[in-house]
Amino acid sequence: MRIGAHVDQADPLAEAAARSAEAVQFFLSDPQGWKAPKPREDAARLRAAEVDLYVHAPYVINVATLNNRIRIPSRKLLLGHAAAAAEIGAKGLIVHGGHVNAGDDLAVGFDNWRKTFAYAADSGGFPVPVLIENTAGGENACARRLDALARLWDAVGDHEVGFCLDTCHAYAGGEELLDLVDRVKAITGRIDLVHANNSKGGFNSGQDRHDNLDGGTIDPDLVVAVIRAAGAPVIVETPGGAAGQGADIAFLRDKLGTGA
Repeated sequence: MRIGAHVDQADPLAEAAARSAEAVQFFLSDPQGWKAPKPREDAARLRAAEVDLYVHAPYVINVATLNNRIRIPSRKLLLGHAAAAAEIGAKGLIVHGGHVNAGDDLAVGFDNWRKTFAYAADSGGFPVPVLIENTAGGENACARRLDALARLWDAVGDHEVGFCLDTCHAYAGGEELLDLVDRVKAITGRIDLVHANNSKGGFNSGQDRHDNLDGGTIDPDLVVAVIRAAGAPVIVETPGGAAGQGADIAFLRDKLGTGA
């Protein structure tokens, strides 16, 4: 089981070394912006690295929305990030499940996800696995609660799509962590990556506020149990920089008996 952290994009391999991480996740552009990622000068070094790489798509991407001025650029940006992720040898591209606006039909949002994969297929498909991540908030979200996730998977499950399970998002989104992996896999058939985060917000608070594993409102042993059951690579997206994340990685290795 490979364990790592979300790090600054400037020098991901140095950040990995500072945390004794076997995997890193990072952005390829401004997470709050619409600019396409630029080619990286260190692409060859990243491709050759023993550290597993994951790319997180910008937060602005929302392919589910009925708003054409957001949905259409989102599709293009997602495909562009997938191409850039492939160029550096990333194992996956993580993207949030998105949402529709209040009053809009959520069924259209799920179908917009299906159309996103059809759009990508027109240019040969996504060159890296796209991992849809569950989200913490919103009553009109496509991947907050498992009943919505089931409808989303009905729309996209025939495509090559993976799933990223965030423990903070699940808990804050109103899903109990006990037996969560079994319930998710009954829908998706897979968990490709775990975002191991504690939550500053309470259960079903809808708050996307991560905390270190030994803090927050979730029993850390529940997070460990999710990871053990999922059997997937792990990324911590916790505060505290190299020291805080390094401590979280060491905590997980100790609990899981994986060693350094």
